[in-house]
Amino acid sequence: MPGSAPAASAALAVASISQVITNVTNLVSGFLAALATLSLTIGGLRHLMAAGDPSEVSAARRHYKEAAFGYAIAVLAPVIVGLLKQVLGE
Repeated sequence: MPGSAPAASAALAVASISQVITNVTNLVSGFLAALATLSLTIGGLRHLMAAGDPSEVSAARRHYKEAAFGYAIAVLAPVIVGLLKQVLGE
């Protein structure tokens, strides 16, 4: 139908650049949180299967640190973008 095509394309329109930045920030934050969860899971599995091997325990701890860093960035990304928007007057 000719009437449905413009409605579908209008739904994809974005109101402003600010909204695009917010959407991209949310997408990246979600992706980082997913990667951090994967790293935490790998670290947990490595720790479980380490069987007392110090090098495996060290590798598991490295994964824990990477996961913590990933979660921190995922949480702080929207805050940093918000501050930049205020500074730039967006």
